[in-house]
Amino acid sequence: MIRSFGGKTPRIAESAFVSEAAYIVGDVEIGEGASVWPGAVVRSEGRGLRVGRNSHIEDNSVVHGGVQIGDNVIVGHGTVINCRSIGNNVLIGMNATLLQGAVIGNFCMIGAGCLVSQDMEVPDNSLVVGVPAKIQGEVTQEQVRRWLQGAPEHYAQLAKQYKEQGL
Repeated sequence: MIRSFGGKTPRIAESAFVSEAAYIVGDVEIGEGASVWPGAVVRSEGRGLRVGRNSHIEDNSVVHGGVQIGDNVIVGHGTVINCRSIGNNVLIGMNATLLQGAVIGNFCMIGAGCLVSQDMEVPDNSLVVGVPAKIQGEVTQEQVRRWLQGAPEHYAQLAKQYKEQGL
């Protein structure tokens, strides 16, 4: 379901896939090749939320506020995103929570169930885990290849198939 709010209508790229069971409302932009899966809520009441090119918001996630999500980002199932920004080539693990003001750099992995605290700044190439979140180290080349490069491409192809089948 796609809805306007406060005179702002979501702008969705022609090549993006948005499930009919997702809820997109307000000042939202969904980029080329991106996807929003069933049960996801993406809403902004005027602060300009952006989902970048080839980025994917998985099932039952909530993205709210003026979040700027970069390109080639996977937002895992059941996440809550209310941070300031997520860089490019990032994986946010399932059921993670990113609180207001947090900034995630490029080529980062946020572990499943992780709680990224308010205003936390995560530098590029960081592996972050725990409650509360702690930087565990740097992302390895194997993790970059498998998760930060391979997963967005996989989801882009899957989204294309869903779109082609009218789902």
